[in-house]
Amino acid sequence: MAELIVAAATPLTDDGRRLDETAIWPMATFLAAHGADGMFALGTTGEGMLLTEEERQRAAVVFRAACRRRLIVHCGAQSTDGTVRLAAHAAEIGADAVAVIAPPYFPLDATALEEHFVAAAGACDPLPFYLYAFAPRSGYPLPVEVVERVRERAPNVAGLKVSESPWERVAPYLELGLPVYIGSEPLVPRGLAAGAVGAVSGMAAAFPDIVRRVVDHPDADGEELLSRLRQALERAPFIASVKYALGRRGVPVGPGVRRPLRALSAEEERQLDAALQDLAAPVG
Repeated sequence: MAELIVAAATPLTDDGRRLDETAIWPMATFLAAHGADGMFALGTTGEGMLLTEEERQRAAVVFRAACRRRLIVHCGAQSTDGTVRLAAHAAEIGADAVAVIAPPYFPLDATALEEHFVAAAGACDPLPFYLYAFAPRSGYPLPVEVVERVRERAPNVAGLKVSESPWERVAPYLELGLPVYIGSEPLVPRGLAAGAVGAVSGMAAAFPDIVRRVVDHPDADGEELLSRLRQALERAPFIASVKYALGRRGVPVGPGVRRPLRALSAEEERQLDAALQDLAAPVG
């Protein structure tokens, strides 16, 4: 059966300035009860890049304590040294795997990327290590040849999280013979048909039950549903939409996001409510 790993939100309080550790526990319970096989902590949906290294380490500890299922900790950071420290810490606290995205801002060449990923994988070895491809966030693509070279040098490379779209940007990674998790939900049915092992889904942070249903029964109707739900959540800032929807579902996750991200306006909340109603998406 294909896996659903939820790209979890990170609960914040004090207008996004502080971790809300107590909210991680009921959120983890909610996700597990609605079909999650595990959690992907501190990634894009989890605002990991906006948190301090100390906050990320503390949040990882709480996620590990709260998550009774598989926990993948995203450890990508701006520098190799920072990434290495986070990856080593994830291994120390008993995470089940580490994932790392290419460092944003500076467009790194293949040699620099190879050395960065090899260092990160070595820091958490023998923990399974996943390369994370998401050009809209890193600012440049992860070349297939870099994945191949890292796999040759790092024995704990376990696969990839691929959040690219459209499909033409996903397909080359599926040809590597490594396990691939699809990050763009509308591509999940096609990805599973092509051999992907599951999804790592940010939409599932608020709607794990909907994404679970499509992962279990991937078809054209499911693709359309996930596309429409993604569009509804992206009409306003996505992470704020996810947190608002979580709150509407009774999970005690507040609206706070780390600046410069922003929460939804009252009008955006109203529009999201209407869109979810049109989709018959659960709000309780």
